[in-house]
Amino acid sequence: MLAPIVIFAFNRPNSLKALIESLQLNALFEESEKYIFVDGPRNEEDNKKVAEVVAYAKSITPNVIEQAINKGLGASIIDGVTSIINQYGRAIVLEDDLRLMPGFLIYMNKALNTYRDDSRIIAICGYGLKIKRPRGYQSDFYLGVRSSSWGWGTWADRWNSVDWKVSDFGQFSKDRKAKKAFNLGGSDMYGMLNDYMIGKNNSWAIRFCYSQFKQSKYSVHPFLSLVDNEGFCADATNTRQKYSRFRITKNESLNFNLPDNLQPDESILRQLQWYHSIPLRIYSKIRKIMDI
Repeated sequence: MLAPIVIFAFNRPNSLKALIESLQLNALFEESEKYIFVDGPRNEEDNKKVAEVVAYAKSITPNVIEQAINKGLGASIIDGVTSIINQYGRAIVLEDDLRLMPGFLIYMNKALNTYRDDSRIIAICGYGLKIKRPRGYQSDFYLGVRSSSWGWGTWADRWNSVDWKVSDFGQFSKDRKAKKAFNLGGSDMYGMLNDYMIGKNNSWAIRFCYSQFKQSKYSVHPFLSLVDNEGFCADATNTRQKYSRFRITKNESLNFNLPDNLQPDESILRQLQWYHSIPLRIYSKIRKIMDI
């Protein structure tokens, strides 16, 4: 069974079109069920652009869900994914600022089938950071402790295990050891979760990652990325600097070495920690400010 593709869009018709064009280069695009959720306008200025997005979405699939009000990305994804994943048991989730490699759907469906019954794994991620493959490491993929929201998939039981209210945050926020362990997934993790709790962001992704941490689960990632982000890809107009820790090495392959029983690798986990460490985040920010 192919996983349905669930796409979230808002007021950027050109971005949605570019995403769909990259999807259409994937072999399983036509056979896959497609759902496009379009968030409602925030103001009158959004009306025309949202209407353009809706019209284009309807030319791609009859399964277009228009929101009467602006729900925001966090609420839109939680509600939209829940409605589809409970119907199909699994889902592939995309936002309109992503660009996909031709093997993305093959990989996602293969991985969702391969690891369906592996309770250690909470998500399949298509985006891959530029980390080095350890010598002798055979697979094209690895296990991480921090899911990526840039092109991913999961199953209904994992999705429904997430506590979106973060009910235990009061206790967690007082536990220094637990907070330090959470930040092994990235030095920004606790800060983002705390910002959600005090209303500074509405991120669904940090709550998903917190649930991943609490359940001691892994996510599957590629060494060579099958997803690029509009803000960091080569033709992005808003990212001119030469360096970005989020730029990727593309995976143009249609064949993947995906073992049935992936195991965590300590050297890979250390590399992932470094990628989200305070020194590298500061270095990245300085280069962005200096536009180099």
